[in-house]
This record gives sequence, C-alpha cells and structure tokens, in this order.
Amino acid sequence: MKSNRNLTRGDGRRLGNATLIAFMLGSLLVLSLVRARFSPIGKPGEAIKTEEQEAMRKGSVKMETLEAGDEAAASAAAAEEEEETQPKAGDTTAGGGGGGGGASSAAVAAASTTATDHLTKPVCYESSRRSDTCEATGDVRVHGRSQTIHISPLEQEWKVKPYCRKHDAFALSHVKEWALRPLSTADTYPAVPHCTVNSSATAFVLSTGGFTGNPFHDYTDVLIPAFITAHRFAGEVQFLVSSFKSWWTNRYMQIFQRLSKYELVDIDNDDEVRCYRSVVVGPTFHKELGVDASRTPSGYSMVDFRTMLRGALGLERAVAEPSGDRWDIRRRPRLLIISRRNSRAFLNERAMADMAMSLGFDVRLGEPDISTDVSKFARLVNSADVMVGVHGAGLTNMVFLPAGAVLIQVVPYGGLEWLARGTFKEPAADMQIHYLEYMIQLDETTLSEQYPKDDPVLKDPYSIHKQGWNALKMVYLDKQNVRPHLGRLKNTFMEALKLLPHGHTN
Repeated sequence: MKSNRNLTRGDGRRLGNATLIAFMLGSLLVLSLVRARFSPIGKPGEAIKTEEQEAMRKGSVKMETLEAGDEAAASAAAAEEEEETQPKAGDTTAGGGGGGGGASSAAVAAASTTATDHLTKPVCYESSRRSDTCEATGDVRVHGRSQTIHISPLEQEWKVKPYCRKHDAFALSHVKEWALRPLSTADTYPAVPHCTVNSSATAFVLSTGGFTGNPFHDYTDVLIPAFITAHRFAGEVQFLVSSFKSWWTNRYMQIFQRLSKYELVDIDNDDEVRCYRSVVVGPTFHKELGVDASRTPSGYSMVDFRTMLRGALGLERAVAEPSGDRWDIRRRPRLLIISRRNSRAFLNERAMADMAMSLGFDVRLGEPDISTDVSKFARLVNSADVMVGVHGAGLTNMVFLPAGAVLIQVVPYGGLEWLARGTFKEPAADMQIHYLEYMIQLDETTLSEQYPKDDPVLKDPYSIHKQGWNALKMVYLDKQNVRPHLGRLKNTFMEALKLLPHGHTN
C-alpha cells in the first residue's frame, strides 16, 4: 500500500508540471499576438514619421547628440569645475560649474527612420556637453527685438540659448532664448516683415550673459568658442550679440574686430530686420581654455587662437627668448607675479620678488581686475618668460604668454589638485607653455591660524569637498591666503629657469 501511494503522488506531480508548462506556452503565444498587434515594428514608415513629427511640434523630442563618445568621458570632468564656475550675483571671483538643472535650450530634432537620414546633421544639435549650436542656410531674416530668426527652408521651430554652459541653470537665467522659425505667411506664425538690411556675411548669434565679467569665463565660455565657430568664415561673419553689455564688448572689441569685417550689433535692441544667406546661433565649446583641432573644419587649434590674439592686441613676442642686444634688460628672463588682494593673496610677495631677483630674474608685479585695460595688461604678460600666481581667474592671462614661457600655478591647501589640473594645467600644453606646480602645505596657509589642528578643514579636506561646491569654495578659496616657503619656491623658480633658453645661454 505504501508503494502504491508513492506512485499516485508521482503521477500527480507529473500531471501538475504538464499543466503548468502548457499554461506558460499559452501565455507566450498570447503575448506574441498582442505584440504583433500593437508594436510599431509593423507600422509603415510614413506612419512612424507622422507620429514623430507630431511629437516634435509639441517640443517633446530632445536635442540630437552628435558626440556620444565624447560625452561619457566629459561627464566626470563636469563635476570638477574650476573655482570660477559657481558664482553668485555680483561675485566676480567665482563662477558656475557644471551642475545646474536642464533649464537651458529646448531645441528639437527630427528622429530618423533611415540610416542616411540619421547621419544628416539637424539644424540644431548638441555640439558638445556644454553647447548647443544651430546652423541654417537660405533666406534668413533676423528680428532682434523678438529674439526670432525666420528661415526658409525650415520645417519646424527650434529654440536655443546661445551660451556655452547649457546645464547651468544660474548662468542660463541670464541668457535670452532664441527661436528659429519657418519663414511663412501661414496662420502658424506671424507674418514676417520685409528685410531692412541685407548682408552677404554669415550671421552669428551669441550671448554675453551668463558669467561674463570673470576673465576665465570670458575666454572659456565666449571668446574661445566664438573663435572656434567664426574662424572658418575668414572675417565674412557678423556678430549679433544678445544680452549685450557695452562695457564688456568694448573690453574685447579688438578681438571681435579681428574675427569679423563687420560691425558688432547689440541685437536685442535692434529694430532692423537683418537678412543673410546663412546663420549660426550659439558658439561651440570644446574644452576649458582650449580648441580641439580634430573637431575644427581645417584643423585650426589653440596656437591659431593665440596667433589671432597677438595680432588683435599688438603683442610682439611669439616665442620666449632673450633679446639679441646684450645691453638690453630683456637679456634677463622676466618673471611676472600675479597679485591678488581679496583672497589667496601672497603674504610674502616682496620677499618672493627679492628671491627671484637674486636668481637673475627681472621681476614685475601685476594685479588685473575688471577695470584693467586688456591690451595693456596683455603686453605686460607677453613680455614675461615666467608667470606665477595662486589658482584663480588671473591665471587666464596665460593666453598672452609667448610660446615656450613657463606658467607656475600655486595650488592652495585643501586637496585642489583636480581643480588646478582642469583649469590651467591641461590647457597649458595646447598653448605650447611649460607648466610647473607649487602645492601649498599646511604650514604655508592662513587656514592653520583659523582652525584648530584637529579640525576636518585641516585634517580631512575631502570631508569638506563632500559638502558641495559652496562649502569647498568658502573655506579653501575665499578664506585662504598663502605664504610660500622661500626655499621650496626657489627650487621651483630654478626649475623654470632651466626650461628657458635664457638659462641655456648663461
């Protein structure tokens, strides 16, 4: 009997398993039928395209990305923005870093159904992790006061904020949005007025909103991207400047005039209907203080940008080398100390200068600020063979150094190596400038006088980093002054001398 009971249970199990398998197979069959009924795979191509175009008209399709490979690597660096990238209103010594909310451009792009269409560049596209760019050719009519550009042919409306910090909500809150609309007399868009000004140049719309006024941002966010975008037109481009600041554009007018044969226009306050054959809206960003030659139309690079600067500002020295006149003071290498006053100041600046002179340097001091004449200060920097300064916007003046010169970045205490690397160390190589670093130690910073020895600010800087940018900036950038040890600094200055041709001839 016991044996028969076991056989009966086994038969029951087999029957149950068979039922379960049959149920699962039936479920899969039903799901396959449902998928075949509702999946878009079975839809005609035209039906899919119609749905996509309807979504685009509602502004629901995000901007096309053309650099997928580049973005992944850049995303990690975006969190490591320089001190100049998280500013508050009125703060000219700090700026905005990559972390805002996606309040930037709402440009739209057509999704493609064929491999050929997919490879076609859309009118507006994400030209880098930091910039959106729109390009169009045809009948282009710019109405500045409404921040509107009417274009024929154009099939849909696009919107973009023409400033190279697209993910920073604070920066973009100071940048006006521009609309590119189909040129049409239909009810969809208002009737377009006739042209009042015609030009054969390419129109180039960019903004001087955002963080302009801080030298680092002036070059990284506007001037270098403007060069990247405009250089290929060989002067046949007209700058239409949105969020216009007269004091700012006057400050850099010589650079704009070097890039363009045409007058610069305060486009937001312009009543004309300006007509062109082509337009670019939004400059293209490559990297901090840099140009990626592999991504430019004819391979132009940061070397070409610096050549343009020398021509625009009348800088004499292309290369750091001694004068041929043995009685000329320029036979001696010149060292320029970038001074600061509000934070990260050298507390022993005079002693530093005396020590440098004892090594044979001709020493100069420079303290650039918002009112400094760009051309005048650029000539001072261009006359230097070595420039030394604490990490900050003033080091952006490295763009004026002659090739072969040496930049010495003094890195404040607090684990800021990553900040120093991204902002000035990495750009130096593309500028053909030698780079040296002097790391401030605990006994060289005024923080050691402000905090107890066991305070995390001194013992564990990375615990402060974890509190966010504002905490890091307030402690290590705003509260700190430095007193470099003259013996250690002397070794750095001597290393700089060895990199110069002056040292080779003496």
